[in-house]
Amino acid sequence: MSVKELSDVRASMHEILQGLNIKSTMQRIEIARVMLSKPQHLSAEQVLSLVNESGGHVSKATVYNTLNLFVEKGLLRQVIIDPVKIFYDSNTSYHCHFYNEDTGELSDFESNSMTFDPMPELPGNTVKSGIDIIVRVKNKP
Repeated sequence: MSVKELSDVRASMHEILQGLNIKSTMQRIEIARVMLSKPQHLSAEQVLSLVNESGGHVSKATVYNTLNLFVEKGLLRQVIIDPVKIFYDSNTSYHCHFYNEDTGELSDFESNSMTFDPMPELPGNTVKSGIDIIVRVKNKP
C-alpha cells in the first residue's frame, strides 16, 4: 500500500470513528484500519500483532479497550466461542458461524433458511435482542 493510499485509509477510519462519536486517536485509527480492511474474524491478540507489525505500537490493554468500545458503538460484533476465545467480527449484519475446533478458524454462513418455530418462551420481563448460532465442527480423521 502506498503512503497516499494508507493516508486515505486512515482519513476514512477517522471519519467512521467521528461519525460514531468515538475520539479518533492514532491507536484507534490503526485498530479500525486492521479490523475494517475486509470481512474477518480476529482475536484481540491477532489485532495486536497486526497493528504492531505495521509499525504502530499499541498496548494489549488499548487493543482490548478499543475493540470493546467498537462493539459497544456497533462497529464490530463480538463472537464468544468460550470464556477465553473471543473473536471480533467486522461483519455486523446478522449471520451465523462455523467454528473449527481443530484449526481455531471461525467462518460465516448465511442462516436465511433457519427458523426457530416456535420460538422458546422468553423469561418473564425480557425481550429478545438477538440469536447467536455457532456450529462447532472438527476435521474428519
